[in-house]
Amino acid sequence: MTRATTKTVGLVFDDRYLAHDTGLSMIEDSVPWPFPTPVPHPSSPELVGRAKHLMDLGGVTDLMTRIEPYEADNAALLRFHTQDYLSRLAVLDRTGGETGSGAPMGIGGLRIARLSAGGVMAATDAVMTGAARHVYALVRPPGHHAMPHEGMGFCVLNNVAIAARHAQANHGVRRIAIVDWDVHHGNGTQTAFYADPDVLFISLHQDSLYPFGYGNVDQVGDGAGEGRTVNIPLPSGSGNATYRAAFERVVVPVIDEFAPDLIFVSAGQDASVFDPLARMTLTTSAYRAMAGIMLDLAEQSCDGRLVVAQEGGYAPQYAPFCSASIAETLTGRGSGVMPLFEPYGDYDSSIPSNERVGLDAEQALQAVREAQASYWTSLR
Repeated sequence: MTRATTKTVGLVFDDRYLAHDTGLSMIEDSVPWPFPTPVPHPSSPELVGRAKHLMDLGGVTDLMTRIEPYEADNAALLRFHTQDYLSRLAVLDRTGGETGSGAPMGIGGLRIARLSAGGVMAATDAVMTGAARHVYALVRPPGHHAMPHEGMGFCVLNNVAIAARHAQANHGVRRIAIVDWDVHHGNGTQTAFYADPDVLFISLHQDSLYPFGYGNVDQVGDGAGEGRTVNIPLPSGSGNATYRAAFERVVVPVIDEFAPDLIFVSAGQDASVFDPLARMTLTTSAYRAMAGIMLDLAEQSCDGRLVVAQEGGYAPQYAPFCSASIAETLTGRGSGVMPLFEPYGDYDSSIPSNERVGLDAEQALQAVREAQASYWTSLR
């Protein structure tokens, strides 16, 4: 399989992403915490900033072409979001506050959110025009929970949904596949394409974690889009072996059969072993493996056109290594000036869930195949 060579991989990043202000705590700044030291919001700028720092120190960014983001305009945002929501965001831009359900935004935050959505749009432009084969959009705030009428789960604008609609409207792309491996279900992205037969949405996530009520195996799409939504809810404690099996048994055969013209990955690194907001046990080797599989799928299906968009990941000491490992994999490099190491050390290979698929995970994967078998001949 052809791999990327120097400067064929793009990177979208802007220092302004680090200025997105989520305030304190998990709810809002006004919560009177009884602690002497304020509790920072889990969606910290350190997560993206440290990932970029690791990529710089390791020489990964030296192998990438910088792609400048731009602010998504209203025409782009209105392909998914409502005018009422954009009007409310314009007011909040002057005051700061809650954009919906658990998605705070500071004063001046709308420009940063537009830049995040526009960053994934710029990544899409790059792969569609040939400026890059694959692009990592290291953006912030994340997007996959954002609904048409409100922000949700730290997400203000739905970056990938907006970029996918942009690809359809401005680049004539017909068939798009979106793989969301964030540990939380990408409910906003699912909503965007639930009835669209030309967009395949696959979500791997911890079962019944967040948001509750989304991501069940029987949510398969509606109308003309029936069968184009593939939910893979996995039991807590699932590790590298289960994710590898999910890709081999579901993700790869379905995408091969769908044959997309463009692939997006909603890359949340919150299924990691250290993440405080989930209970999975992935290590950096899993993220390398998943990124490698997506590269192969893109090469086979759509001449390498792959956009990886940053989503969640909240372990400040570990998530940046996961993100940087993905970027390193995209460049085709396994080592360099400062090879990225596994912070978990030898424990990486000693976690049982990273070596074998548990019975509950086997049952979960079988349930997915049974739910999707009538739509995909490769799963029968």
